[in-house]
Amino acid sequence: MITGMTAKPNSGLHSRRRAITVGAVGAVTAGTAFTVTACAAGDGDGDSQQPGSTPTPTSGATLAVLADIPVGEATAVTTPDDEEIIVSRPTETTAAAFSAICTHQSCKVQPEGAELRCPCHGSVFDALTGEVRNGPADRPLPSVAVTVDGGNVVAG
Repeated sequence: MITGMTAKPNSGLHSRRRAITVGAVGAVTAGTAFTVTACAAGDGDGDSQQPGSTPTPTSGATLAVLADIPVGEATAVTTPDDEEIIVSRPTETTAAAFSAICTHQSCKVQPEGAELRCPCHGSVFDALTGEVRNGPADRPLPSVAVTVDGGNVVAG
C-alpha cells in the first residue's frame, strides 16, 4: 500500500478534455481566418489582374483560331503577355473578347457554353457580351479589342 499520495479521480480526463477543446477551437479559428483571408484577397488562382481592369494584349498577337471556338460559346486564353482573357464567337465570322477576371473579387471566370461562371462566388456572365447575368458581380467584364484576320482571332 502506498501512503502519502492522493490522486483526484478523473483529473487526467479533465486535462485531456481541455486539450481537445482548446485544439478544436484553435483549428476552427485558424480555418476561419484562412477562409476569410482567401475571400478578402479575392484571388481564386493567384492571378494579379484587378477586378474591372482591361487586359491589353500586344496588338497583332494571335489569340485563338476562330474555327476552334463553337459559335455561341467561348474559350479561355492566356495572351503572349500572360493576361487571362475570354475569346467568344458570337457568329460564324466574328469574335469578341473580355477580361477573364471577375469584376466582383478578381477570381478567374470559367467558360461553360454560352456563359462565363465565377467559381468563387457564383457570378455568371454572358459569354458573348460580357454582361452580368447573375451577381454578386454588378459590372460587366471589360472588353478586349480583337479582330478576325485569316481565320485567327487577333489582338487589336
